[in-house]
Amino acid sequence: MKQNQILIQCGHQFKEMSMELLERCDLAGMIPDKSTRIGIKPNLVAPVDASFGSTTHPEVVAGLIEYLQGKGFSNLVMMEGSWVGDRTEESIEVCGYAALSQQYGVPFLDMQKEKGVEVPAGDLTLKICRAVQDVDFLINVPVMKGHCQTKITCALKNMKGLLPNSEKRRFHSLGLHKPIACLSQAIHQSFILVDNICGDLDSEDGGNPFEMNRVFAGLDPVLIDTYVAQLLGYEKEEIPYIVEAEKAGVGCGDLENAEILTFGEEQQITIPKNRKVVEVYDLVEEVDSCSACYAYLVPAVLKLQEEGLLDRLPGKICIGQGYRGKTGVLGVGNCTRLFEHSLSGCPPLEDEIYTYLRELTGE
Repeated sequence: MKQNQILIQCGHQFKEMSMELLERCDLAGMIPDKSTRIGIKPNLVAPVDASFGSTTHPEVVAGLIEYLQGKGFSNLVMMEGSWVGDRTEESIEVCGYAALSQQYGVPFLDMQKEKGVEVPAGDLTLKICRAVQDVDFLINVPVMKGHCQTKITCALKNMKGLLPNSEKRRFHSLGLHKPIACLSQAIHQSFILVDNICGDLDSEDGGNPFEMNRVFAGLDPVLIDTYVAQLLGYEKEEIPYIVEAEKAGVGCGDLENAEILTFGEEQQITIPKNRKVVEVYDLVEEVDSCSACYAYLVPAVLKLQEEGLLDRLPGKICIGQGYRGKTGVLGVGNCTRLFEHSLSGCPPLEDEIYTYLRELTGE
């Protein structure tokens, strides 16, 4: 497979089409030898079934494991850490990866239980989970989806699951984009297999899946993310971490000279250009919030918007680490505990936020 290629496989048999795509890519031919320790990094952001549009389908990873084991590779390990506020061990169970681990005899390492090791990353020093350093060949299996803060999330941002929780929080205090770009320099992705089956195009925690029934693969995370940005209606320059990663030499986002090949029966799909999440930007004052906190806020605000209640709130909704120690009128999460109206939680869940805000409207 060439560095400038993206190969796409369409279909409805997710395990089988993943295996077919891997054959086309000749993944086995890229791996040094049969003893190579291979890490598999899915996206298990929260304990939510893949059909909701937020987590990697276990069938895709099953296809990857069957392909690798069929080629004689046995030193495999799955690894991931859910976002702050949820437990990876619960995600492993709910998302079908405990069964996958047992079926194929491949261990699953919970990155929330790993210690961090300081690693130079561009002009930052980041704490990376220790187990990552033991991997010789890392296969990234992200979900193509939207993100409430960075607009998209796919290959580059999926590496954030290989950080301890404390470092994930620090990423948000650093503004997300710069540390994500630096992280791409600290962790090398050897191969990328994207779950493009039904990712939520609005939010990383799912709930509004958009069926595309595809998987696609590539070697360049910058090219992959540039392609995803274009599909979702964004220019590369609108996603700063892609631009920064490209400047750092992580990859090349030149789609004009990319070779994009599609196999199987492709659906005629029109991706909506208007994102629900964009509609709430003017209603929220966000400063360095963690992804989980913001993602739970968005659907709660949308419900209030549909009910015509937003104009009854006492002010804009403040959220994020930037409000620690500060006062204000209306806030969500422990970081706004000093506000006149503040909902506790780290993070508070969607239903809790909706109920709290709705009560403030007098309904």
